[in-house]
Amino acid sequence: MTIRVVEWSTGCLGRMAVEAIDARPELRLAGVFVSDPAKVGVDAGRLAGLDRDLGVPATDDRAALLALEPDVVVYTAETETRFTAAIEDFTEFLGAGIDVVASGPVLLQYPHGTLPEEMIAALDAAGREGGATLHVNGIDPGFANDVLPLVMTSLSRSIETIRVGEIADYSVYHQGETMRRLFGFGSPMETLPPLLRPGMLAAGWGSVVRQIAAALDVALDEPLVERHERIAADRDLSLLACEIPAGTQAAMRFEVVGQVDGVDRIVLEHVTRTAGDQAPDWPRPDHGDGCYRIEITGRPAMRMELTHHDEHGDHNASGMLVTAMRLVNSVEAVAAAEPGLVYAKDLPMITGRGLMRS
Repeated sequence: MTIRVVEWSTGCLGRMAVEAIDARPELRLAGVFVSDPAKVGVDAGRLAGLDRDLGVPATDDRAALLALEPDVVVYTAETETRFTAAIEDFTEFLGAGIDVVASGPVLLQYPHGTLPEEMIAALDAAGREGGATLHVNGIDPGFANDVLPLVMTSLSRSIETIRVGEIADYSVYHQGETMRRLFGFGSPMETLPPLLRPGMLAAGWGSVVRQIAAALDVALDEPLVERHERIAADRDLSLLACEIPAGTQAAMRFEVVGQVDGVDRIVLEHVTRTAGDQAPDWPRPDHGDGCYRIEITGRPAMRMELTHHDEHGDHNASGMLVTAMRLVNSVEAVAAAEPGLVYAKDLPMITGRGLMRS
């Protein structure tokens, strides 16, 4: 059975998704939404950087795309600064009977305990009434800290703690606005960046901790615990995304912690540097300059690191690719799922079936 897909946006992630949709044998690209007038009418293959047309011109006509009655929308539009607009889009698609696989807002990966239950119920009801399913995922928050650790727990006899996290060098990270405004890199140390204001870390990554707990049938203390520490640059740094003068914020480490009776049980950790020699006492990858790490203490004790990079060795570019592929490769499973909200813990195994070709 062929699944007809509309790709919603053609930014960096969307361009990768278009190519990925074209590569999967069970999917057919039916339409592409763009917000840039200059892209209207351009063939999706050209927007994706392919050397051929796909026969699908991009459009900014929402009604025309919905009139195509696609089975699924792959939604890669920016959502974190347009949360309300994204929710409205999802509600409209679900009400029209169209499944949605989206990269954000990340809160929706497992929103219970973070978003108001009435908002969650409204989205779920829209899906059930329209007979459609919504799934939000990616790599982090996403596969690296929900699917992967949960699969590892299938090897456990007993579990004491689960720690999942990212250890990364952001010196080649492309998102300048995120680096400066959200993380506060290059800002005075006396200025607390928005990401570290009370409740923000739990809002961004609490879904990881709570989804693991829900999958393992663990009742966590509330609220989740937030911890962080920062260090200043010992010299001027010139990064791809921003400048970091000496004495301003240059590295950050934070945790979002799920406790049971006051004891740490499920921990999401991020260690972010902007130079390789910073914070030598903080965790480092076993190999390379970045990884996703999972550590499970119990019987047995287990630890693994996931690394990725593109053909040029760039882990930032491949980070976008693995996000796009997790979405596109999930389409078939989401299309087969029950209507409403569906989470990573609920989906069957998703593979790259059909992608190994000569």
